[in-house]
Amino acid sequence: MNLDFQHCIRCTICLENCPVFRVNSDFPGPKQSGPDSQRFRCDGETPVDHWITLCSQCRRCEIACPYGVNPAEIILREQLDYGKKHYRPLVSRLFSRVYYLGNLISLIAPVANRLVSVKIVRRLMAFTGISDYLKLPPYRFHAMKRSWRWKGSHKSKRKVAFFYGCYLNYNRPDIGRKIRDLFASAGFRVVLPGQVCCGLPALGNGDLAAARRLAGRNVSILEEYIDRGFDILYSCTSCGLMLTQCYPGILDMEGGKKIAENTYNIHEYLLKLMDEGLLNLIFESVTEKAAYHIPCHLKALGIGYPGAMLLERIPGLEITVMDDLCCGLAGTYGLRKKNQDTSYRLGIIAARALRDTGASYIITDCATCRLQLSQLSGMPARDPAEILFESLKGSVNMKRKKKL
Repeated sequence: MNLDFQHCIRCTICLENCPVFRVNSDFPGPKQSGPDSQRFRCDGETPVDHWITLCSQCRRCEIACPYGVNPAEIILREQLDYGKKHYRPLVSRLFSRVYYLGNLISLIAPVANRLVSVKIVRRLMAFTGISDYLKLPPYRFHAMKRSWRWKGSHKSKRKVAFFYGCYLNYNRPDIGRKIRDLFASAGFRVVLPGQVCCGLPALGNGDLAAARRLAGRNVSILEEYIDRGFDILYSCTSCGLMLTQCYPGILDMEGGKKIAENTYNIHEYLLKLMDEGLLNLIFESVTEKAAYHIPCHLKALGIGYPGAMLLERIPGLEITVMDDLCCGLAGTYGLRKKNQDTSYRLGIIAARALRDTGASYIITDCATCRLQLSQLSGMPARDPAEILFESLKGSVNMKRKKKL
């Protein structure tokens, strides 16, 4: 058992950085739910474990801890154990299978999108435990998985495999195709691997077995591409966290370390190319003011804010970076009825701060952040990749003097 909880000195910095603790008095915070309770568990006693179900797994406690304690991972392991001992509600079972549901829903996307707007259907969804204060994003029939699987020259020595994730697959494949086309135009051979869900929804809803099954399929697919000289790219920060931290970490996947060592955020990757003089992106001048909301899982990745750094290179674009507030949705966490009040309160706080910037729109890397903040603030919310692509001027110039 990982005993890093013993390094906790009860400084309460994690409490100061915990968004759920801020608005939900029923949650005692990451210190008590994590390291403090773990001491009782190691002694064979049973702490009040229902606390742990209130944690959103935003990972802000781990980022803040000055002693390297991982409260969120301790809590996550106990959440999984709690799921084995207690009945998991229907909504958790549904959300742990969002990939399979997405496959089905995308096939009947026009019908499904109309159905979720019907009041009786919304009531039925609420009855199953699904939150009802947000409009769910529409699905698309022409999903990423139904796109061309590769673009660019077979002869190119620069090769990337794009792990696009569930949201770009089923809800915004247009953004995914722009990402694919950008790298292809830059001289890369781009492949869309036959991937499945990263496994985070299953892990977050207490189904470790399902998470490991999904991760196992991805590892076997991505390892093959890595062995053929491909780098793995992702745009979803939560998918990136799974691939680079959870696969070799809590899931302990064979091959997980190889995946982590060869996987990059798309903006991180572009910045590296540009800074090494291998890629020249020419941006048009833009006279706009945007608020950049930093997702919690981007902070947890520990790679800085590469999307914001890229956007700052666009002439005339004024960006206010907001990195101290959580949107509250946290993937499927806020879509569960029992967490609706917590999610809504946090979302209102973040939305209010974003409106106060005077920006015309919100930019954020996370799809669920965009969903929550756009609806609660009344401001448009966009993926940073959308802004980059619209601002590009002329062709992309790739120099081939050295490898990345």
